[in-house]
Amino acid sequence: MADTVPPKPTACLALADGTIFYGTGFGATGETVAELCFNTAMTGYQEIMTDPSYAGQIVTFTFPHIGNTGVTPEDDETADPVAAGMVVKWDPTQSSNWRATEELKTWLTRTGRIAIGGLDTRRLTRAIRQQGAPHVALAHDPDGNFDIEALVAKAREWSGLEGLDLAKDVTCAQSYRWDEMRWAWPDGYNCQNAPKHKVVAIDYGAKRNILRCLASAGCDVTVLPASATAEDVLAHTPDGVFLSNGPGDPAATGAYAVPMIKQILDTTDLPMFGICLGHQMLALALGGKTVKMNHGHHGANHPVKENATGKVEITSMNHGFAVDGQSLPDGVEETHVSLFDGSNCGIRISDRPVYSVQHHPEASPGPQDSFYLFERFSEAMDARKSA
Repeated sequence: MADTVPPKPTACLALADGTIFYGTGFGATGETVAELCFNTAMTGYQEIMTDPSYAGQIVTFTFPHIGNTGVTPEDDETADPVAAGMVVKWDPTQSSNWRATEELKTWLTRTGRIAIGGLDTRRLTRAIRQQGAPHVALAHDPDGNFDIEALVAKAREWSGLEGLDLAKDVTCAQSYRWDEMRWAWPDGYNCQNAPKHKVVAIDYGAKRNILRCLASAGCDVTVLPASATAEDVLAHTPDGVFLSNGPGDPAATGAYAVPMIKQILDTTDLPMFGICLGHQMLALALGGKTVKMNHGHHGANHPVKENATGKVEITSMNHGFAVDGQSLPDGVEETHVSLFDGSNCGIRISDRPVYSVQHHPEASPGPQDSFYLFERFSEAMDARKSA
C-alpha cells in the first residue's frame, strides 16, 4: 500500500521571533498582521470576534470545539467582526444550534476575516504566557504558497498596540439612540418603553450588550462618538454618563478623552460609570496610570473580588492594558481586584457616584454576578434626582 501524502498547508502563522505554524485555512484569503492573544472561553466565539475591543488582535481559542453553535445576527456585538483573525485547534465543526442562521466558515469568508485551524493551541498559548503577546502575520492561500521571510518581516515591522489609538477606528460616525434591552425568553429583544433616566454613552468601541444592559436598567441611551466634547455630552442634559469599552492603548485615546471626562467631573455632579477602556479612561482622568500587560486577560472565567464585601464574581475579561492600582491618588479607591494576578479591576471616587470596572458585567459569565453594577448606576441617578 502506497504511503499517503499529507495535505499541503493552506494557512501559515508567522511570529516575529521566526516561529512558524502551518495549518488549514478557512474564512477569507490573504494576509493580516496583528498582536496575538488567547481567549479561554468555551463558547461565545461570535461575540468575541465582533467585540470592538479586539481591534488589532488575532484571537487564539484555547477551547478546541469552535463552530458548533454557528452564527446568528442576534449575537453580533457590532455589525461585523473586528478581530483581525482566528486561530483554532480543530477544523470548525458543523453548527448544531436552532438559533444558527449561518456557518462560521461562511460568515468569516463573507466578512473578510482570515482563520487557521489544525494548530497546537496549547503550545501557542504557553508561548504567549511566557513571552508576552507576540506580533504575528497570518496568511491564508488555498494553493499553499507562502513567502515565509516576508511574513516574518511584516510581523517584526508591525508597530504594535502601544501608543495606538484604535477607538477612533471603531467608534460610531454619528450619534444615535438605543432602546433595545437584554434578550429574554420567549420574546428575544424587547424595547425600553418607560425609561427613567437619560444617559449619554461615549462609544470607544461599545458592545451592543452593554447598551442593552443600560436600557434594561431603565435608561434612555444616547450614544456619542469617542471624540465627543464635554459640551456635546452636556447638550443632551443627561442624568448620567457612561464610558464604554474599546481597543488600543488607553494613553493614546486619553489624549482627547481625558480632558472631556475631567471637565464633566469638574463642572457637574453627574453619576459616571465606565467599563474596560472606559475604566482606564476614568482612571487616567483621576490621575492614575495604565500599563501594558504581558499577555492580558481574555476569557469568561476570571475571578474578581469586590473589596468592600469580599464577594467573588466570575467575570468576562478582554484587555491588554491595565490600571496601575498603586498609582491611584487619594480619594480614589480600588474597589475590585483580579484573583488571578492581583491586578486592578475597579475604582471609585470615595465621596461621589463615579466608578468603573475592568471586567465586562454585560457578558454574563457568572451568569449574573455583575449585573448589579448597572443597577447601581441607575440607583445613583435616582438618588441625584431625589436630592
